[in-house]
Amino acid sequence: MRPNKWWMLGAVSMATFMLLLDVTVVNVALPDIQRTLHATFFDLAWVIDAYALTLAAFLLTAGSLADRLGRRRIFVAGLALFTVASLLCGLAVFPLMLNVARAFQGVGGAVMYAVAPALIANAFEGRERGIAFGISGGVTGLAVALGPLIGGALTEISWRWVFLLNVPIGLAVAVVMLTRAEESRAEGGRIDWLGAVLLSSSLAMLVFALMRGAEAGWGSVLIVTLLAGSAVLLVAFVLVERAIPDPMLDLTLFRNRSFAGLSLATVAVNAAVYVALLFMVLYLQNTLHHTSFETGLRFMPFTLVVFVAAAVAGTFAAQIPAALLIGGGCLAVGVGFLLTGVEAGSPWTALLPGMLLAGLGMGMFNPARAATAVDLVPLSRAGMSSGVSETFQQGGVALGIAALAKAGTAGPIEGVNAVMDVAGWIGIVGAVFGFALIRRRDFHQAQAGIETDTAERADVERR
Repeated sequence: MRPNKWWMLGAVSMATFMLLLDVTVVNVALPDIQRTLHATFFDLAWVIDAYALTLAAFLLTAGSLADRLGRRRIFVAGLALFTVASLLCGLAVFPLMLNVARAFQGVGGAVMYAVAPALIANAFEGRERGIAFGISGGVTGLAVALGPLIGGALTEISWRWVFLLNVPIGLAVAVVMLTRAEESRAEGGRIDWLGAVLLSSSLAMLVFALMRGAEAGWGSVLIVTLLAGSAVLLVAFVLVERAIPDPMLDLTLFRNRSFAGLSLATVAVNAAVYVALLFMVLYLQNTLHHTSFETGLRFMPFTLVVFVAAAVAGTFAAQIPAALLIGGGCLAVGVGFLLTGVEAGSPWTALLPGMLLAGLGMGMFNPARAATAVDLVPLSRAGMSSGVSETFQQGGVALGIAALAKAGTAGPIEGVNAVMDVAGWIGIVGAVFGFALIRRRDFHQAQAGIETDTAERADVERR
């Protein structure tokens, strides 16, 4: 079959939907997993943490390797690992088997998540690129919002289908990627294995410390050791990257004011949105006593707004400054949560204003973030840049959980309101970073490198 970029986009979007769904959908299945596998609370915590940990730790490494070894090849390898790990999760007969499989699922998910924007950037140009990222951003919002709905429906059959459903989807995506997607890679350069090991280890220790800090105590020996170890490994990574001729991470990227603004805005908006949505779900289920399926239905307005806003923002991205989409998206998120408040007896519709404005904000933000990350660098470094951006996204989620966990312990009503207020102001801070730091000139400076890489890519394809 001849390569077709729209088929490729559909396959990449489906894979992204699948891996992001597994971030939220498993929460619904935990009670059934506990009963079936006789799991302890510690076992259940690792069902979530093993996936989140490896997903965050391997994003940048995966993106950089894809630039060197081939983006389609690495994407398919990650997809294969994710699919096999999903099968093992669905067949698990004891908790350790499930948790180890979940860790490998996270590695495969990190590969797909990091490489997907680079594949899209390589295949599409101009207005079509904006549309493609709009579709991809809409799918991201769908996965987050539909998690409880799909999880509830599948758990009614068996919790194992939460994982087993990934197997036929993964096989279908693999067929499309192998037959309809073109290969792309950067020319030359050695693989920085030492840098990959140092960075992945540092990120793993940092994310684990953030996830467990509130529970174990920020001054505990475990958390202090993890944070110190992460810092030491990060310093070693920077020294290695500065010393070798072909580093996996170009440290000069962070001198780019627009990329710094994008990264800070990404951390802020993800810290705000994912934790606020989590507490909305907990409020609907634990306080208003809705089932998982009913909760998913009540998130449909958020889902629809995210999808429509992402499609519109992507379509007109070439005509709208990136600062406006990124800063404006953060602003909508922040204002939405600041306007959200509940009190005893409030119906679920009290959450609706926050849902709609946050959905609008995420719909504007997601495609602009993914496109900006690759537009600020030559195509030869698209995987690396998107890997950095995705790492900041997952880091924002971990930071948000760490920062807002205590705010949510003030009781079911006060806790929700406290989280919404803090999340709202975090979104406003993200807007300030987006408006103040992202500027047009940085995109123009990257254009020369992009044009050079386009010629380079054409030469590779002729071979």
